[in-house]
Amino acid sequence: MIAIPAAPAAPQEPELPDTLPPVRQDLRLHAGAPNHDGSPAWTIQDPVNNLFYRIGWVEFELLSRWHAGSPQALLASAQAETLLQPSAEELQALLRFLAENHLLALRGQSATEQLLTAYRKSRLGRLQWLLHHYLFFRIPLWHPDRWLQRALPWVQWVYRPATAWTVLGLSLLGLILTFRQFDTFAASLVDTLSPGGLLGYLLALAVTKSLHELGHAFTATRYGVRVAHTGVAFLVLWPMLYTDTGESWRLHDRRQRLAIASAGILSELAVAGLATLAWNLAEPGDLRQSLFFLATTAWLLSLTLNASPFMRFDGYFILSDLLDLPNLHERSFALARTWLRNRLLGWEDPDPEDFPPVRRRSLIAFAIATWLYRLLLFLGIAVAVYYFFFKLLGIVLFIVEIWWFVARPIANELRVWKTRQAEIRPSHKRRAALAALAAFIVALVPWDLSVRATAWAHAEDSHLIYSPLPARILDAPDQAGTALALQAPLFALENPEARLRARVGTAGSEALGLQLAGIAALPDGEEKRRTLEEQQALRSAEATAGKEELARLQLTAPTAGVLADLDPEARPGVWVSPRQPLATVVAPETWTAEALVGQHDLPRLTAGDTVRFYPEDNPLFPLHGRIESIDGTRLAGLPHPMLSSRHGGSLAVLADAQGLTPRDALYRVRVRLEGHPDRLAVRRGTAVIDAAPRSWLVEAGKSLLVVLIREASF
Repeated sequence: MIAIPAAPAAPQEPELPDTLPPVRQDLRLHAGAPNHDGSPAWTIQDPVNNLFYRIGWVEFELLSRWHAGSPQALLASAQAETLLQPSAEELQALLRFLAENHLLALRGQSATEQLLTAYRKSRLGRLQWLLHHYLFFRIPLWHPDRWLQRALPWVQWVYRPATAWTVLGLSLLGLILTFRQFDTFAASLVDTLSPGGLLGYLLALAVTKSLHELGHAFTATRYGVRVAHTGVAFLVLWPMLYTDTGESWRLHDRRQRLAIASAGILSELAVAGLATLAWNLAEPGDLRQSLFFLATTAWLLSLTLNASPFMRFDGYFILSDLLDLPNLHERSFALARTWLRNRLLGWEDPDPEDFPPVRRRSLIAFAIATWLYRLLLFLGIAVAVYYFFFKLLGIVLFIVEIWWFVARPIANELRVWKTRQAEIRPSHKRRAALAALAAFIVALVPWDLSVRATAWAHAEDSHLIYSPLPARILDAPDQAGTALALQAPLFALENPEARLRARVGTAGSEALGLQLAGIAALPDGEEKRRTLEEQQALRSAEATAGKEELARLQLTAPTAGVLADLDPEARPGVWVSPRQPLATVVAPETWTAEALVGQHDLPRLTAGDTVRFYPEDNPLFPLHGRIESIDGTRLAGLPHPMLSSRHGGSLAVLADAQGLTPRDALYRVRVRLEGHPDRLAVRRGTAVIDAAPRSWLVEAGKSLLVVLIREASF
């Protein structure tokens, strides 16, 4: 819906035509819901373009007397016959609105011919159309109104309260079950960050978006709103269903319009909740993975994209209906632009519309938040299209995105400032110059004095205890914190295969020994004796190897120290893997932290720099230390599994078998700590390193120069 903007203040008498141009005869006028201030409103329907325009009381009274012929007669009639006193400025604004939206009839042309003429004048070239619409465009395919009316009785059960409460209960159950195994859910999310996972998300996006649009369509049909057409929309060249429910503005009841606007989000939330529950109940496999894609995509679309009021998605229309403010973006933007101009430049422009003080401040804040949101979004889209296409096309599309969505609106506003620069007060010019100078100084001064990195602390003399073979625990320590002497017993393990090899080897060696004793007196015994001795030596070696493996399964303390990080699951009778750490033996006197620093921050660090290590479980009491050494090669694998995002850490890893290969280039920085934690166990935390100062402006210039040099080579 489009609302008529308020007439701008004009110092001179507006110029009106001698005769009023005729209004198109095919337009339809519908009574609409009252405005937020209680004044009546009407809706003009353009059936050719399928557009709707909301007008107020003054515009309605003027249009109802349009047959007066001349502007003077029209104004005189309205002033005499109504309580309103429409002005020439308001009539001029109405004429401009009708002309800009092609609602006036051109003499000698039908409405269709008029619209075709306007379309040909405004039509973009093929290249311009492609540049403007490659991210999102729609292709209408069919008129679904009759099909929706026939199918509506089959889906009426969806709108019953019992259905809503059932879906809500099942969704809450699914969320509760997911929180109970959130580590598994998070690990599944990391595993899907791959090309195959991207395809799964795109397929889930098509499904959820189709159900989203069907929710809009069936709800609109339920309230008697015609769904003009449906078709395929392409979002970054990915197809999905869309429906046109623009005629919902004809509804008087705002709650019905709100129901149509929110039906899509509610459909996605229902899909998300049910898919989450099904994911918890399904067995591992393709079905469970598909349910994961469906659940995560639906949650993401509903809560972060469609519910956002900063773009023209469902959240925007829901907020517009709740506030009863059609054209919320345009009206708030106009209000915020006027406020900024008056504040920054000292102008005294009147507000485009009169709002109560609280609503006025809220709309200005909403407009500024929308601008910031769109700036970040369009920058992200520009980067995404750069990486999505091949290099040359990616650079071109990146420039198009930045210019069309970021630079062009700013340039248009600056053009207005330049045109009216004589109206800018000298005090505001000086204030703006000082603000720009202060911003430059703030950006130039090296405020960044430290580097933050994920780290872990451990005793310098620390030994992880593993089983050398897959084995079953026979005996284990009772609790951590026990003082240990060198070679003190820790775990008694057994491996039935090793024990069997030892027994078979011993029995075979003894049997061959008996055979050797029996052939000593035979004439040809020498040759057989050598053969049996070789076989006996082989069996004896097998027995010795089996006994050595059994001896290795008796785990002892490799150094004198304290038992720490005892696995609570490592109890007698439990089978353990060679990759499963059972405990740690630490010498508590000397502790070391290992910080994993990114490639960008590495040049700022030198040996001897001061470091503060903040344990994750006790960040109020940091441990102090200094850098001891810095690795010159990047890490091939994480030094401890707890640092990985799969195990609750903050470092992203590749989807390999162990999940310990870091995704980013990280370098190990060893720190000698001056003390030790209150609990003698391996600790995860954050290292804050006092590094060489860094200026944001200088670093941004370096990064930009690096990108330009890199991208200049094809």
